[in-house]
Amino acid sequence: MKTIKRKTMLYKTGVEYGDYTINHVQGCAHGCKFPCYAMMMAKRFGKAKTYEEWCEPKLVSNALEILDKEISKLKDKIQSVQLSFSTDPFMYGYDEVKELSLKIIEKLNNANIKCTVLTKGVLPIELAKYSYNNEYGITIVSLDEEFRQKFEPNTAKYDERIASLKALHDAGFYTWVSIEPYPTPNMIDQSLEEILKAVSFADKIIFGRLHYNKEVSAYKKHKEFFNEQAKQVIEFCEKNKKAYHIKNGTITE
Repeated sequence: MKTIKRKTMLYKTGVEYGDYTINHVQGCAHGCKFPCYAMMMAKRFGKAKTYEEWCEPKLVSNALEILDKEISKLKDKIQSVQLSFSTDPFMYGYDEVKELSLKIIEKLNNANIKCTVLTKGVLPIELAKYSYNNEYGITIVSLDEEFRQKFEPNTAKYDERIASLKALHDAGFYTWVSIEPYPTPNMIDQSLEEILKAVSFADKIIFGRLHYNKEVSAYKKHKEFFNEQAKQVIEFCEKNKKAYHIKNGTITE
């Protein structure tokens, strides 16, 4: 696996439900085609010229060394660190990424810093040995494998993701699910209720619409659709006493 070096690792994220984040890999082999916002930003700022280049991830070789320095400076300001916002900490099929992610979580936890994890890969059961303050999540926008192969070609299968999250939930950890970016019916005819039932064990649901996609714009009632789906998520969570967050811009007038 190719490597790069960086000068900084921890930074304050602008994402509405985040605090600090760490992106210890540049690029992502999952190759999501919604399109991927992280890839769009990487191309804009010259970190990846093509989709193919983005799909060849590069590990930050000096991540742990930098982290040691930054933890001592920032630990009093950090409420939590999310792994990750512009890559995947448990990139499917990349043990090198998994091992570095586990070391980062261990190092942060040893400094009494909470970690929040989100993946389209498989959450390793080794996470169960870390702090119970940590929160573990998966992204899942469908249960249909044909849809996954088209839009998330190199990710873990949906049932694998759910099973890995359930294992950590059963081990006593706070678990969450990101149902984002959610597609419109002209992209896939599916039931949001079935997805919600499949992850009903989770403690929190985040829901957000799909952006930057021509097929969404082509669906004339996309605003009404996302309003209805967001309402369904809210009703499900309130009925089942789950925490929830609806992403900005999902509900419109």
